[in-house]
Amino acid sequence: QVRLAEYGGGLVHPGGSLKLSCSTSGINFKISAMAWYRQAPGKERELVAHISAGGDTNYGEFVKGRFTISRDWPRSTAYLQMNSLEPEDTAVYYCWTWYYGRDNWGRGTQVTVSS
Repeated sequence: QVRLAEYGGGLVHPGGSLKLSCSTSGINFKISAMAWYRQAPGKERELVAHISAGGDTNYGEFVKGRFTISRDWPRSTAYLQMNSLEPEDTAVYYCWTWYYGRDNWGRGTQVTVSS
Protein backbone atom coordinates (compact mmCIF):
# COMPACT_ATOMS: atom_id res chain seq x y z
CA GLN A 1 0.00 0.00 0.00
CA VAL A 2 1.36 3.39 -1.01
CA ARG A 3 1.59 5.90 1.83
CA LEU A 4 2.67 9.51 1.48
CA ALA A 5 2.83 11.69 4.59
CA GLU A 6 3.56 15.41 4.49
CA TYR A 7 5.18 17.33 7.32
CA GLY A 8 6.42 20.82 7.95
CA GLY A 9 3.51 23.10 7.19
CA GLY A 10 2.55 25.98 9.44
CA LEU A 11 2.16 29.72 9.79
CA VAL A 12 4.94 31.94 8.50
CA HIS A 13 5.34 35.67 7.93
CA PRO A 14 5.75 37.06 4.42
CA GLY A 15 9.36 36.70 3.34
CA GLY A 16 9.85 33.70 5.58
CA SER A 17 10.81 30.11 4.81
CA LEU A 18 9.46 26.63 5.36
CA LYS A 19 10.72 23.19 4.46
CA LEU A 20 8.14 20.51 3.71
CA SER A 21 8.88 16.80 3.90
CA CYS A 22 7.08 13.91 2.24
CA SER A 23 7.80 10.57 3.85
CA THR A 24 6.95 7.59 1.64
CA SER A 25 6.36 3.87 2.08
CA GLY A 26 5.06 1.10 -0.13
CA ILE A 27 6.93 2.30 -3.21
CA ASN A 28 10.30 1.80 -4.78
CA PHE A 29 11.39 5.35 -4.08
CA LYS A 30 14.56 5.04 -6.12
CA ILE A 31 12.61 4.72 -9.37
CA SER A 32 9.65 6.97 -8.54
CA ALA A 33 9.13 10.52 -9.67
CA MET A 34 7.81 12.78 -6.92
CA ALA A 35 5.99 16.08 -6.95
CA TRP A 36 4.42 18.75 -4.79
CA TYR A 37 1.06 20.28 -5.64
CA ARG A 38 -0.94 22.89 -3.83
CA GLN A 39 -4.56 23.93 -3.61
CA ALA A 40 -5.78 27.25 -2.30
CA PRO A 41 -9.42 27.80 -1.26
CA GLY A 42 -11.63 28.17 -4.30
CA LYS A 43 -8.84 27.32 -6.71
CA GLU A 44 -7.80 24.23 -8.63
CA ARG A 45 -4.91 22.07 -7.53
CA GLU A 46 -1.71 23.17 -9.28
CA LEU A 47 1.78 21.79 -9.73
CA VAL A 48 4.42 23.40 -7.55
CA ALA A 49 7.45 21.25 -8.35
CA HIS A 50 8.34 17.88 -9.85
CA ILE A 51 11.47 15.79 -9.57
CA SER A 52 12.20 12.73 -11.69
CA ALA A 53 13.77 9.56 -10.41
CA GLY A 54 17.00 10.80 -11.90
CA GLY A 55 16.79 14.18 -10.19
CA ASP A 56 15.59 16.39 -13.05
CA THR A 57 13.33 19.15 -11.76
CA ASN A 58 10.69 21.50 -13.06
CA TYR A 59 8.58 24.11 -11.32
CA GLY A 60 5.37 26.04 -11.66
CA GLU A 61 5.86 29.46 -13.24
CA PHE A 62 4.86 31.20 -10.04
CA VAL A 63 7.81 29.68 -8.16
CA LYS A 64 10.31 32.09 -9.80
CA GLY A 65 13.35 30.53 -8.16
CA ARG A 66 11.99 30.68 -4.63
CA PHE A 67 11.41 26.95 -4.06
CA THR A 68 13.65 23.90 -4.38
CA ILE A 69 12.48 20.31 -4.62
CA SER A 70 14.85 17.54 -3.63
CA ARG A 71 14.85 13.86 -2.78
CA ASP A 72 16.71 11.63 -0.35
CA TRP A 73 16.72 8.03 -1.55
CA PRO A 74 17.99 6.30 1.61
CA ARG A 75 15.26 8.06 3.60
CA SER A 76 12.60 7.60 0.88
CA THR A 77 11.69 11.23 1.45
CA ALA A 78 11.05 14.17 -0.83
CA TYR A 79 11.44 17.77 0.27
CA LEU A 80 10.26 21.21 -0.74
CA GLN A 81 12.32 24.13 0.51
CA MET A 82 10.27 27.31 0.22
CA ASN A 83 11.87 30.73 0.59
CA SER A 84 10.57 34.28 0.18
CA LEU A 85 7.05 33.12 0.89
CA GLU A 86 4.18 35.38 -0.08
CA PRO A 87 0.55 35.48 1.11
CA GLU A 88 -0.39 34.07 -2.31
CA ASP A 89 1.49 30.88 -1.39
CA THR A 90 -1.11 30.09 1.26
CA ALA A 91 -2.58 26.70 0.40
CA VAL A 92 -2.69 23.04 1.32
CA TYR A 93 0.43 21.38 -0.09
CA TYR A 94 0.18 17.78 -1.29
CA CYS A 95 2.80 15.20 -2.06
CA TRP A 96 2.27 13.07 -5.19
CA THR A 97 3.71 10.08 -6.95
CA TRP A 98 2.64 7.88 -9.83
CA TYR A 99 2.68 4.23 -8.75
CA TYR A 100 0.70 1.09 -9.47
CA GLY A 101 -0.68 2.84 -12.55
CA ARG A 102 -2.41 5.64 -10.71
CA ASP A 103 -2.00 8.94 -8.90
CA ASN A 104 -1.11 8.65 -5.24
CA TRP A 105 -1.60 11.56 -2.86
CA GLY A 106 -0.82 12.43 0.70
CA ARG A 107 -3.36 14.11 2.95
CA GLY A 108 -1.69 17.47 2.63
CA THR A 109 -0.17 20.01 4.97
CA GLN A 110 -1.44 23.54 5.46
CA VAL A 111 0.90 26.45 4.70
CA THR A 112 -0.32 29.88 5.75
CA VAL A 113 1.64 33.02 4.93
CA SER A 114 0.37 35.97 6.89
CA SER A 115 1.58 38.89 8.94
